[in-house]
Amino acid sequence: MRLSSMADYAVVTMSAAARHCGSARVSAAQLAEETGLPAPTVQKLVSRLTAAGLLRSVRGAGGGLKLARPAAAISLVDIIEAVEGPIALTPCVATGKHDCGLESTCSVRPHWGVVNAAMRGALADVPLTRLAGVVL
Repeated sequence: MRLSSMADYAVVTMSAAARHCGSARVSAAQLAEETGLPAPTVQKLVSRLTAAGLLRSVRGAGGGLKLARPAAAISLVDIIEAVEGPIALTPCVATGKHDCGLESTCSVRPHWGVVNAAMRGALADVPLTRLAGVVL
């Protein structure tokens, strides 16, 4: 499995945001500067991460971005799924997908759910605090 660039950048962006925990809010422009990511990419990620409930955005004077919950309560799987959707290593496991010619005779398909759950569990065991180097 390989993460998309956007999922990777989301992890980088959330790690930078986590390092601001307990301080003033941070702007998307500041996150872009700190991470070296293009500002439009960070803006796009901020929208997705906010929609997923991982970041909170406040407008106006004193506004900006902050984590929507403590960094210890956000995991790698939360961030990846905010950008990529549910963990599914094969398209046949995704709900509503029926585009594989082997689907009706595949003996492996019933087992992908277990594999996906194991992968999701491993990612869920990595808290944002570990990725960001945040000391609790």
